[in-house]
Amino acid sequence: MSTSPDLSPDPSYDPAAAPAGLGLDGPAGSGGPLPESCIHDLDALRRMRILVVDDIPDNVDLLKAMLAKSGFTNVVTAGNGREALECLQTYVENGSSTIDAVLLDIMMPEMDGFQLCRIMRAHDEWADIPVTMITANASWQDKVARASYEAGATDILFKPIRRVELLPRVISALALKRERDLRKRREQELETELAERRIVEARLQHLVYHDDLTGLCNRRYLERHLEEAVRRCREQRRDGALFYIDLDQFKVINDTEGHQVGDRLLVEVANTLRAHIGPRGILARVSADEYAVLMEGLDEARALETAEQLRALMDAFTFRTEDRTYHIGASIGVALLRHDESAEPSELLARADQACYVAKTHGRNIVHLYNDDDTEMLTLRRAIHWVPLIRDALANDRFRLVFQPLLDLRTGQVTRCEALIRMVGEDGRLVPPASFIPVAEHMGLIHDIDLWVVSHAIDVLASLPPERGEVALNVNLSSYAFQDTALLPLLRRKLRETGVAAHRLTFEITETAAVANFAQTREMILKLRELGCRFALDDFGSGFNTFSYIKELPADFLKIDGAFVTNLINDPVDQTLVRSMIKIARTLGKRTIAEFVESQEALELLAAFGVDYAQGYHIGRPAETLEQALAGAAAAEPTA
Repeated sequence: MSTSPDLSPDPSYDPAAAPAGLGLDGPAGSGGPLPESCIHDLDALRRMRILVVDDIPDNVDLLKAMLAKSGFTNVVTAGNGREALECLQTYVENGSSTIDAVLLDIMMPEMDGFQLCRIMRAHDEWADIPVTMITANASWQDKVARASYEAGATDILFKPIRRVELLPRVISALALKRERDLRKRREQELETELAERRIVEARLQHLVYHDDLTGLCNRRYLERHLEEAVRRCREQRRDGALFYIDLDQFKVINDTEGHQVGDRLLVEVANTLRAHIGPRGILARVSADEYAVLMEGLDEARALETAEQLRALMDAFTFRTEDRTYHIGASIGVALLRHDESAEPSELLARADQACYVAKTHGRNIVHLYNDDDTEMLTLRRAIHWVPLIRDALANDRFRLVFQPLLDLRTGQVTRCEALIRMVGEDGRLVPPASFIPVAEHMGLIHDIDLWVVSHAIDVLASLPPERGEVALNVNLSSYAFQDTALLPLLRRKLRETGVAAHRLTFEITETAAVANFAQTREMILKLRELGCRFALDDFGSGFNTFSYIKELPADFLKIDGAFVTNLINDPVDQTLVRSMIKIARTLGKRTIAEFVESQEALELLAAFGVDYAQGYHIGRPAETLEQALAGAAAAEPTA
């Protein structure tokens, strides 16, 4: 290459006028200032790094001076191709080059500009750097230009170099580099975002079929494989089993120790079950504290044996937290996958769940095999039918009170009746309480029914004419009413609004229910008596082991269980028991009521024993109104 100063300015070039003409201070030829956004943009470009490669120091110095005069001071230099590669390597950070543009002389010893440019384009970290080739040719040469672009050059300048030509090319190259960097950064961000999205999608896909807490399969996964298991059982003519496992004491631990400890317990149970079951079956967590295991190739005997092993495993399981140790146990329901039965997966899962429910109702920590005739299942099926009817009756006032008279055996008069609830059926007929009350108690609807009965019984008394002011009502309450905090406020309000005397209300509760919740029942009875209401203990005598409680209950009446009255005429034992109950009642200062009185003979015998009141079909059947019950009572005069 010539050693003459090839980069000398053009003789016509006026350095003093160059800045304005370059557009670095204002639009070319305008002399005016650049917009502020352009100034900021140029300031950013001026801070970018430029590599000048030339084997002639004077040419390097001249290029640096031209660049510096317009504010491009971040310039590094190299005297040949080898030095240029070393410099490029030095400015590589995190796989990217911080060299933003290269001014490259074509003719250099050992490695010319074409060769260096090709090497740069072969390396990813340098491939995006704009390269402007500088040639000694004084005019455009197609051959040189073609060779430059084929080597990977971005631009080409012919000597002599003028600043008015150099600086726009440099600005363009730097802007191109910045655009490439921005595009590359955005591509990397997009790749990172896509990678993160794929991770999230994989995570979501995992969560679709797995439990997030324990890592076990979830209900959806189980149902999917249960369907396949049912198909295989039919095709291969072999049975299988589905085990439904409900932890017995989880709620106690979860409530007393907190949810974090409860979650840790669920994980430990999952790990214990996973280790026991291994590859023999599919283990899933199907709800908060319920797990399910699906196993194929088990007949009924082996299924029950396996279930007992699972129960024993959970019975031996201990959970430790701080200085406390818990034993939980589990109730297990078993549903068989029979090859000769066409049961849907959802039905099998429901069967296993129902069998587990039966196991819990039978005392927990046991195994139960699903049976269509389970009493608990019959109750649940009844609930499916009756619950909407009960809700509809409550919402649309489709309950009714009927009234059965109680005969005062001392006076032969009827001034007291028992209020009995009925539901108006879809066909308009009255439905007896035995059809819906058990379901209401089981499904938590009995509280609303109790309150309805109390409210309407008071309204009935309030509707009687003044001359009927001595008439009283016995009102049946469920065993749950005495734990209902809404009962007392309702009673106070209704008595205040209607003006009905509280002593005209006698509330009945069965002996077994009173004893089952003795403390709460006694407390509520005392509060009712403070208002002036009375209290009767129904089905008295059905539990002789509860006699010790009777003296503690402030009852006004003891209602003798009808089982002792039905065959009273013919059974000396019943006669003896009834006389004993009457004697106990008198000793305690309480009056007696005998129910199920079906004949005049029974009525007379009860009167002779000293019973205070009699109730039954012989006295009068339940009537639709209180007036009808009072008027239609067959008040046969008893004989002493």
